Amino acid sequence: MSGSTTQRFASLHDVELCSRAAIGERAAFGELVRRHGSAVRGLLRRMGAQASEADDVAQDAFLTAFERISEFRGEGTFAAWVKRIAARAYLRRLQREKKLGALASEPIDGEAEVEVKGDADAAIDLDGALKQLSAAERLCVSLCFGAGLSHAEAAESLNLPLGTVKSHVKRGLEKLRARLAPGGGVIVEGRRGNG
Repeated sequence: MSGSTTQRFASLHDVELCSRAAIGERAAFGELVRRHGSAVRGLLRRMGAQASEADDVAQDAFLTAFERISEFRGEGTFAAWVKRIAARAYLRRLQREKKLGALASEPIDGEAEVEVKGDADAAIDLDGALKQLSAAERLCVSLCFGAGLSHAEAAESLNLPLGTVKSHVKRGLEKLRARLAPGGGVIVEGRRGNG
């Protein structure tokens, strides 16, 4: 993309870029990829993909998004839409490789305890905290909060009972709160509490 083209598209809203991409302006879609590519790869990494696999799935997701760009109506954000495409593509890849069933039904008894950080000045490390979750918890939390799927959609995608997905999400969020709360305190409505 030339400098003037990049500048021209940089000021446009995602919905405008989608409209232009739908009529064949590839540079407009290129701007969407530039804006949201790292967030999509980040979601896939949080779901458990290795770096190269996240790159591959993200590329496939953006190709799918480009092919289906006319379906994007702007009712939500483009980022959320392409993240959903990427999350589902990653799940399909896991199913093909016969890894999804093992991840989603991982036994709960063998889970490692989460080490609670006592240093209030420690930087919040979401990726590090997510790595402390079981694979099933990380997948469910990432699908529901990273990709924006409802619990029911995540359950359907993972072929798990709804209650199981809700349990994984609840347990995962509790562990994340314990790991990320300064001094191990309780987070209440976004603020640290003493209880």
